[in-house]
Amino acid sequence: MSGTAPVELERPETDDVVLPDTPWITIVWNDPINLMSYVTYVFQTYFSYPRKKAEKLMMDVHKRGKAIVSSGSREEMERDVEAMHSYGLWATLEKSGKGGRGGRGGDGKSGDV
Repeated sequence: MSGTAPVELERPETDDVVLPDTPWITIVWNDPINLMSYVTYVFQTYFSYPRKKAEKLMMDVHKRGKAIVSSGSREEMERDVEAMHSYGLWATLEKSGKGGRGGRGGDGKSGDV
């Protein structure tokens, strides 16, 4: 056997705090083209939102000019934005300033603005 003794290593001290990636959000914007009933239909069809929630989000889009319709990882929000575009809706994604928003059940979708 060799006589190698264990060596105690020092841990570097750091003030850096590692935070998880900030959640991203999908925003649907108002447009002069799509009917309110169609926007409600899209929210119900794609996000599986109940009619009442879909109508509330649609009214936020109509009256406030936008609504946050989902939140989650960047990849998920890119997929949601692409889906909204495929339905003819104007949608964008951005980093959430609030962090940790959840919503549509347990899958990271969120509610309103």
